Amino acid sequence: MTQAAGDGPAAARRGVFEALGDPVRRRLLELLAAGEQPAGALVETLRAEARISQPAVSQHLRVLRDARLVTVRAEGTRRHYAVDDAGLDVARLWLARFGEPFAQPLDALETELARGRRARRQGSGRGTDAGAEGTGEGTADRAG
Repeated sequence: MTQAAGDGPAAARRGVFEALGDPVRRRLLELLAAGEQPAGALVETLRAEARISQPAVSQHLRVLRDARLVTVRAEGTRRHYAVDDAGLDVARLWLARFGEPFAQPLDALETELARGRRARRQGSGRGTDAGAEGTGEGTADRAG
């Protein structure tokens, strides 16, 4: 029984990433990022972009719905789709384990930029001696 409970999150995660593995499904999520849209509008956009049939779009939407990446709301005979944050949270949580790959290098860059600003402020606050000293060294190197 403990094993089955552990399979739930893994199965959900697997379903999310399998659904995200298809470029048409990723495009559907991109379209839905702007907000809820009727299925017809999604079909029209994908027909224009990828020459895909309405039944194929419906199948892709079903896969996204089964993976809990989108929700559907019926309004008469129309279906309106929206991004489901629950499925996206599964992906976010899993990806968060790897950290932000650019966080450390960007933090280091910010530190260096701050050091440069501080050095410029200190250099200009000391008067002309600090500025002349830096300029003199550069001029001597270029002249020689």
